[in-house]
Amino acid sequence: MIVRMTGAFLRALLIALAIATPALLLPDVGADAAQVTVLVALVAGAFTFVEYYSQFPSILEFRFAPPVNRMRYFTMFSMVLLLTVFFSGAALENPIASLLMTLSELMARAVDFPFSPVRLVLLALPSDTTAETTAMVRSAAGIAYVVALLGVLAFGLMVRIYGWPVRYGAFNVWINLPLFDPTGGGDVLTRLKRDSIVNLVLGFLLPFLLPAFVKLAGALLDMSAVTNPHTLIWVMTAWAFLPANLMIRGIALYRVADIIEEKRRRTYAEARSDDVLQAA
Repeated sequence: MIVRMTGAFLRALLIALAIATPALLLPDVGADAAQVTVLVALVAGAFTFVEYYSQFPSILEFRFAPPVNRMRYFTMFSMVLLLTVFFSGAALENPIASLLMTLSELMARAVDFPFSPVRLVLLALPSDTTAETTAMVRSAAGIAYVVALLGVLAFGLMVRIYGWPVRYGAFNVWINLPLFDPTGGGDVLTRLKRDSIVNLVLGFLLPFLLPAFVKLAGALLDMSAVTNPHTLIWVMTAWAFLPANLMIRGIALYRVADIIEEKRRRTYAEARSDDVLQAA
């Protein structure tokens, strides 16, 4: 129980730290924004603690199949940290911050090309947006999108090269996919592959679709909020992390389907061998 409580507390602390990072490092954060950030961090930390302290699954997927959730967390935290350091500028004044700023600039330039999701984000901005705001949004979108791609690529390599989740122990569908009902109708294998493809397609399309949706709903949204670095950090993090999370989930579901299919094939082969031996 002590080990479980300690692990749950550390995870809750890490989640709260990720949410509070912009408010802690950005030079100009209002008192109201800081209070809201602390409240959200406490709520998210409390939810994480309850989820990981409980012995039974409730909402969070892949609890007992590391490192899926760790990969999700570090992808999100890397986005928030790099964006925060980038917008903090010279206020931090240390070599690590300078290195992260240089890295962030390179990442932003790497994906700033025609028809990229970054360019679509810029097209979603109002026509009267200043050049300074446009440059700020371009850099934030580029950093967030590159980190999202790296997170998805890292998990894909982990599945392909290290054989997740087989090398990390037995995979239990009930405790790792609490929202998936195996008795919901239809073949489990078919449903897993279908859900996997849906997640992968949505994860790929969302960075393109979200800017288009924002452009269409421009009259209902206040785009002036993106001039605030604190708001822009979380907008770009949500824009890039949600698709990355869907793609990671899609890869994981497809891998689980492959394991089930392989186990079925092996079981059927053993059954046919037993039938042949009995007939002989």
